[in-house]
This record gives sequence, structure tokens and C-alpha cells, in this order.
Amino acid sequence: MSDSIDDALWSAIGDPTRRRMLDLLLDGGGTATRLSQHLPVTRQAVAKHLGVLDRAGLVHATPAGRERRYEVDETQLGRAVAQLASVGSAWDGRLRRIKRLAEAIQKETR
Repeated sequence: MSDSIDDALWSAIGDPTRRRMLDLLLDGGGTATRLSQHLPVTRQAVAKHLGVLDRAGLVHATPAGRERRYEVDETQLGRAVAQLASVGSAWDGRLRRIKRLAEAIQKETR
């Protein structure tokens, strides 16, 4: 399972500001200036966060006048969702095994 997890992708998504930016971009894309109007960080900080998301392949930029317009790469976001589902499924299996072990131990001590 760990081989299928993209650490760079999850490092990019792991930051709450970047997750909020993805939410805003999913509503129709936008520029760093537009995003900074909806976030408690400066435009320069937004630009740096967008750079991280871009390197992870989660957003793509196109020139828009003096700025760049960013849009979410839905294929890459879909990969993240699939990886999260895989991790969740693996943990569900682990928790079921732990529950069975705990029940067996509890049964033996009675």
C-alpha cells in the first residue's frame, strides 16, 4: 500500500490553507489575487501555496493578463481521493483485526 501513496501529493494537500484554496478553485478557478481576498494570508503567500499545488500537479495555470489563472486538475485530485480511499480501507481492515483480537482476549479472561 505505501508504494501507491504519493507523498508529494499528500504533503501539498496536508496544509489547511491549500485545502481551502482547492475548495475555492473548484468553484470556478481563479487568480492569486482573487484567492487572497477569501483567505487570511497575503497574495504572496497564496502565490507560494499555488506553487506547491502546481508542483504536485493539483492545479494548472494559464496566463490571464498580468496574472495567472489557476484551475484544479481533476484527474490528480481523483488520484488523491482514490489513495485516501485505499488508506481508509486498509485501516478498516486493521481495526477489524484488532477488534477480533480484543474480543478473543476478553473471551479468554472470562
